[in-house]
Amino acid sequence: MSAPEIIRTPEDRFLHLPGFEYTPNYFQHHQARVHFLKEGYGRPILCLHGEPSWSFLYRKMIPELSKIGTVYAPDFIGFGKSDKFTKIKDYTFNMHYNMLDDFVKSQDLKDIILVVQDWGGLIGLSYAADHPELFSGLVIMNTGLPTGMKKGKLIRQLKRALPFLIWQNYARFVPKLRVSKIVASGCAQWVTDDIKAAYDAPFPDESFKAGARAFPLLVPAISEQHPSALFTIRAKEKLSQWQKPVLIMFSDKDPITRGQHKMFEGLIPSADPSATIIVKDAGHFLQEDKGAELAMHISEWLRKTGA
Repeated sequence: MSAPEIIRTPEDRFLHLPGFEYTPNYFQHHQARVHFLKEGYGRPILCLHGEPSWSFLYRKMIPELSKIGTVYAPDFIGFGKSDKFTKIKDYTFNMHYNMLDDFVKSQDLKDIILVVQDWGGLIGLSYAADHPELFSGLVIMNTGLPTGMKKGKLIRQLKRALPFLIWQNYARFVPKLRVSKIVASGCAQWVTDDIKAAYDAPFPDESFKAGARAFPLLVPAISEQHPSALFTIRAKEKLSQWQKPVLIMFSDKDPITRGQHKMFEGLIPSADPSATIIVKDAGHFLQEDKGAELAMHISEWLRKTGA
């Protein structure tokens, strides 16, 4: 198999981003340079973004979280300041998972608090389930662990999945994928033009967006035989035995992951439904809408649980 074609977003695209005066850090994953933030001191707090965002999404949470630990926020390949593959076919769940594995090893991370949202949840929770010895707590926000459709009631399941299937095809085939519009439409609060520009910054033109087009295609929405389902099925099995502290925070205005907090409450033995936080007036990208509030909830949870 030939190596992926790689392109790199010019640095001047990231000048003067609002609220993002953080020092860039890099590590090498095979041929790709991967960007990450590292702020603060102490135990690692690993924050993983989703589709089609990047570590900029966590900028409002870093000031508080960096007081209680070292915040690590990598950009998945294809996003942010990390290198981009130009072809959709080169983006796989396995590739993203292996990048995360290399990142954790390169930084020698242990006793990790994992903070995930959207695709950060699918990849991050799969990884944590496989390596529980490296993690001391999970913060789960607006995400899920889809595993494909079950036998029976297929018509009902297809109706439920139809909006996502439309989104998959839109993301793949629309001539111009408007990243900032996607993020803004997934927020409950007003997103200003300078913030929209920051979400567009990693993508000078369509050739840089293969990763953003690929992520929706990697969700096992239909078949349990989908390659990604191998990871999410295994994650659910292992998380059903998880006994370490868990904080679940979902927003009240996210149509994408609505109700998934109940799935995690029922799945993870150490998840206390009475402790689940429903964040008010926040959309899918709750870090953008309520980042400072989320960070305070995490700080308080860590103090209470000693996770």
